Amino acid sequence: MNVVAMAGVALRRLLRDRRALFFMLVLPVVVIIVIGATVSGFDKFRVGVVDNGRGSLAQGLMSEIQRSRGLEVSRYPDEAAMRVALRRSEVSAGIVIPADFDARLRTGASTAIPVLAEQANQAAQGAQTAIAAVIDQHATDVQAASFTASVTKTSFDIALRRAQQAGTSGGRVTATQQVVDSKSVVLPSGFSYSAPTMLVLFVFINSLALGATTIDNRRLGVYARALAAPIHARSIVIGEVAIAFALAVVQSAIIVTIGAAVFGVSWGSPPAAAALVVAWALVGAGAGMLTGTLFHTPQQASAIGAPLGIALGMLGGCMWPLALVGPTMRTIGHLTPQAWAVDAWTDLLSRGGSLADILQPLAILIAFAIALLTVAVTRLRHILVP
Repeated sequence: MNVVAMAGVALRRLLRDRRALFFMLVLPVVVIIVIGATVSGFDKFRVGVVDNGRGSLAQGLMSEIQRSRGLEVSRYPDEAAMRVALRRSEVSAGIVIPADFDARLRTGASTAIPVLAEQANQAAQGAQTAIAAVIDQHATDVQAASFTASVTKTSFDIALRRAQQAGTSGGRVTATQQVVDSKSVVLPSGFSYSAPTMLVLFVFINSLALGATTIDNRRLGVYARALAAPIHARSIVIGEVAIAFALAVVQSAIIVTIGAAVFGVSWGSPPAAAALVVAWALVGAGAGMLTGTLFHTPQQASAIGAPLGIALGMLGGCMWPLALVGPTMRTIGHLTPQAWAVDAWTDLLSRGGSLADILQPLAILIAFAIALLTVAVTRLRHILVP
């Protein structure tokens, strides 16, 4: 009961700290949204459309462009506005549907759809290819409708509807992508990238900040009063470890739950993900307790802990994949526990790994946790019982 009582005291003091709750609960989710939304744009091409056409064929083409999974469409009132967006790289390419689009196609004449792009935009070629695929499909339906109308002597609109129905109801050949022996060294894009890296970053930073609670307990005499009661120093130490570990697990669980429920993040094998969360929570608990015994004031813990956590996160691949840096920086990065945690998440999310596949990074993380907890517990016991 003494251990539970000490942990309860620490928890109640934390729940009264609104700033700590903001950094633990709100800020990680906000950063996940911002980074995930930014990175998720890489799997779609942003294109602009100026729709000068007024007929059903122009409207049909516009609908097909908007339905395309590979395109994110923005509409512009005129070509001048779209050219400004192209120069600002707001879109990768632009389409201008001519005013006489319907009239020319219905008479069997050819028509050209201008596709505009900035030469310096690296995504322009891919965007143009995706646009061309949509236009080709629309052109196929129009050609089929023209042929059917001329042969069967039916109206063009009826023939077009039949051609579109045949294209959707008939047998189709599609390609499905399967990853064989994936060697991906980076996390998937979008929220599947931001969620695990922000879990690693913020759980560690908030654990370091939790060291201020240990400092406050020393400064306010909480430990001295507890020792004056029939509470052993061992109970105080276990209680501090338990609350630090529990808070790290709770924050990890919140990020995992929100990532899966709101952003559709797949966290891979549940046993492997759970083991990784526990291992990282132990690392965070050890680091947080250590800061609580090293610094003398809460201000020192806040001023040094957060920048230190961010710096280690940068070295460990939380801000960008270590695969993008040179071998020297990659080696230096793996001197931090963050790099091994990101490696393990990469195995789970990018390669479909299991618990057996992350045994090495798990073992290294547990070794980090044991080392940090051993030093922290030793120092705390020395503070409690000089």
